[in-house]
Amino acid sequence: MTLDDKSATCKAYPERPLLGLVLTPTRELALQVKQHIDAVARFTGIKTAILVGGMSTQKQQRMLNRYPEIVIATPGRLWELIKEKHYHLRNLRQLRCLVVDEADRMVEKGHFAELSQLLEMLNDSQYNPKRQTLVFSATLTLVHQAPARILHKKHTKKMDKTAKLDLLMQKIGMRGKPKVIDLTRNEATAETLTETKIHCETDEKDLYLYYFLMQYPGRSLVFANSISCIKRLSGLLKVLDIMPLTLHACMHQKQRLRNLEQFACLEDCVLLATDVAARGLDIPKVQHVIHYQVPRTSEIYVHRSGRTARATNEGLSLMLIGPEDVINFKKIYKTLKKDEDIPLFPVQTKYMDVVKERIRLARLIEKSEYRNFQACLHNSWIEQAAAALEIELEEDMYKGGKADQQEERRRQKQLKVLKKELRHLLSQPLFTESQKTKYPTQSGKPPLLVSAPRNSESALSCLSKQQKKKTKKPKELQPEQPQPSTSAN
Repeated sequence: MTLDDKSATCKAYPERPLLGLVLTPTRELALQVKQHIDAVARFTGIKTAILVGGMSTQKQQRMLNRYPEIVIATPGRLWELIKEKHYHLRNLRQLRCLVVDEADRMVEKGHFAELSQLLEMLNDSQYNPKRQTLVFSATLTLVHQAPARILHKKHTKKMDKTAKLDLLMQKIGMRGKPKVIDLTRNEATAETLTETKIHCETDEKDLYLYYFLMQYPGRSLVFANSISCIKRLSGLLKVLDIMPLTLHACMHQKQRLRNLEQFACLEDCVLLATDVAARGLDIPKVQHVIHYQVPRTSEIYVHRSGRTARATNEGLSLMLIGPEDVINFKKIYKTLKKDEDIPLFPVQTKYMDVVKERIRLARLIEKSEYRNFQACLHNSWIEQAAAALEIELEEDMYKGGKADQQEERRRQKQLKVLKKELRHLLSQPLFTESQKTKYPTQSGKPPLLVSAPRNSESALSCLSKQQKKKTKKPKELQPEQPQPSTSAN
């Protein structure tokens, strides 16, 4: 910023010191925090600014030119503007309040490299001794056992709650003895959350996901461990006339925010997301969280499941457990010290043959369309490159149609047949109206397997009776679904 620019800014906006800094791991969470602070400070005259990646740096610089008292930021963009020596960020050491949200995630090794540089700068010799430092997370005190190969090493100390907090405070640079307010339950998950699972083979997960989404409409958040899995599921569900929204790190920020806003507005909607949506997001009335892939750690499981059953609302967390997920599931189960194994979710197997056929056709169509899309991308790129180099292309350099017209016509004809067959199946009702329900849970319990029309009171009373009889007659109450194979253990 030049001196002329600074003087012009001073005339337009009074120069106010930066008093508060809030650091968050994700852009969506930063935006949510800003909205809440703005609501609280609405009649106070306090100004805020948000600094996150994926959005215009120049616009954020203009927001800083207004001298906001509170800045909400992700570490990367904040450090970028500090290195550019923006005038309003010149004296961060004199902050009155520093907040690190989702602190355990923020200080994890290999994540947020800029955060260590930020904390080093904030905690140097010019540190404001009156500054209040606050750290938040739902899993601050959650401790899981280290792998045996690490525990067997010499000088390896067993981690407990106190040791974990001490290490966290050391990394953040908190001085003195901090006050710890622990509001978490022993189980780590909300009391109003119903946890359930389905054991299946890996290639059957699509079947059970589609079955659940069709049988129990509502606001459903589906988590997967990779972006490639999210993209595949999105294409598959669109072929099946379920139009999901997506949220992952490779999307443009405006599209990410637009999808979140749309998901919060629609009552019957599916959001496919990676763990970028797992922490902190307060999306109203999310009824179901589905773990398409079991998370790798208990912390991620707690945060994912925390997107539903918020405040006093009820919600359901469903895990689809394939053979490759059993190890992670057992680790989570052990860390959270669950007293009882979570119940199996009841599946009406009489519908699964129809579901299988729909999924089979949808997979073939999605695979064919993806191949066509990749061929179009390749051909477009190679044509642009050839035009830039002013050369002619050979026919064998093209993918798809131009390389073999006859083969491509055969594929397109086959694709039309598959689409027609799937359209016919989709035009038929998958469930009768008497068996379709709006919610899979009532009073925080999984639904019972019944073929008669469901009624909230009768289902609740029946469920309560069956839960009491479960220990006496476990075989009669077992849901109709496959058990995990022995090889999985």
